[in-house]
Amino acid sequence: MRNASHILKLIRTKKSRFWERERERRALALFHETAHRVPAYKDFLRKARVNPAKIKTFVDFQLVPPTSKKTYLREYPLEKVSWDGTLKKPLVFTSTSGSTGEPFYFPRGEQLDWEYSVLAEMFLQNSSYQSGGPVLVIIGFGMGVWIGGLITYKAFEIASLRGLPVSLITPGINKAEIFHAFRALSPHYRETIFIGYPPFVKDIIDEAGSQGINLKKIHLRVFSAAEAYTEKFRDYLVRKGGIKNPYLDTLNIYGTADIGAMAWETPTAILMRRLATRNQRSFQEIFSHIHKTPTLAQYHPLFITFEAPEGEILLTGNNAVPLIRYAIGDHGGVFNFDEATEKMKRYGVSLAHEARAVGIPYLSQLPFVYVYERIDFSVSLYGLQIYPEHVRGVLLETPFDKILTGKFTMLTKFDRRHNEYIDSHLELKKGKKASVRFKTQLLHAIVTNLRLKNSEYRELSNYLGERAYPRLLFWPAEHPLHFKPGVKQKWVKK
Repeated sequence: MRNASHILKLIRTKKSRFWERERERRALALFHETAHRVPAYKDFLRKARVNPAKIKTFVDFQLVPPTSKKTYLREYPLEKVSWDGTLKKPLVFTSTSGSTGEPFYFPRGEQLDWEYSVLAEMFLQNSSYQSGGPVLVIIGFGMGVWIGGLITYKAFEIASLRGLPVSLITPGINKAEIFHAFRALSPHYRETIFIGYPPFVKDIIDEAGSQGINLKKIHLRVFSAAEAYTEKFRDYLVRKGGIKNPYLDTLNIYGTADIGAMAWETPTAILMRRLATRNQRSFQEIFSHIHKTPTLAQYHPLFITFEAPEGEILLTGNNAVPLIRYAIGDHGGVFNFDEATEKMKRYGVSLAHEARAVGIPYLSQLPFVYVYERIDFSVSLYGLQIYPEHVRGVLLETPFDKILTGKFTMLTKFDRRHNEYIDSHLELKKGKKASVRFKTQLLHAIVTNLRLKNSEYRELSNYLGERAYPRLLFWPAEHPLHFKPGVKQKWVKK
């Protein structure tokens, strides 16, 4: 199906039951086609003693062994995991970041670019400004071998070819070029969309004033990907960036080099997450018993299907390398729109009423996937896990946001007596210094928040006292050791 207008109409009008049927039907169809046409998957099923002919229902499909990069993609030559066992077709290669192992090169065809363009068009149409354009899109993702920059450029370009008044510029992570585009080009447009990794977006917003740029006047909207962030972080961007409506004018993508923009924040998903974070009981009802704030996104079953057996995210989707029940390495859960509304009703919340109150024009009934940070994206202290988000929120508070950029890196170290402790490396804003009083205030705030959000840490700090406190180390802005500008921030180092 390659009619974007038709797909967008389905998103606005179709009910939850329709999407649930499509989710199951299309996953099953892709499984059978892959089992027939992809040599590696045919062999994988043979070794697992799975007869594709006996997989007739979605219940049957859920018994098919999962694949992964380790157990499937690295076990076969690249052409064997591709359609019809060949690479003789137009392809674009992008690389994983290598943050969890050796980089892997994924090929993709134009289908993924087109699917992403539907999302881009939806975001363009959802604007709270309803200006009718023209719109300037500044892409601040790295434009190298990674997927973010190139696929985002292609998606917005395809969307613009459907008659939308959109202009593109691709400065990548070059701050000077980004600010020059804001000054020289944005005044000619009714809206400006800035796209980048969340910490980089924050950098640009924080530094815009010193560059003589009034972000509110240019009707800024922000579009990001590559990592989760909290609602407190979103509120910070909205406040500092003069953004009009957090539901319509911000968006974070759940994406990957493996298969592109898999799911994304719709206004409906943002509303649900913001409502859930206000009430701990409703939060646990929706997200189970997790303590981290997950990314909550909706996905399009005509493009991809998610499952989450025992909390492990599995995806099934089409690409130059089709992926069937593929374990991407994330944890979380899935539910449909009807389940979501029922959960909210138990706490006296009407999604329809709340949507009208904040200016959301319609509720999308696409299914949901929620994702939280992997265990390898935390640091260990005496066997318990410390998560970056419990520090991140503190750095956005006053007075800390006046001195710090909000970026930091944590790692576990050992002293001469082999006692564990945590080093936290924090980035100072340009021209700022941290006084002794500031450092003491910050340490107290971080420890207080860790004790509040992490019961295991609370018990440990009761026992160890100051030995459980992180050691804070302050670095000048953009220091290459921990804060190389523009690249994906490493919140945790091993």
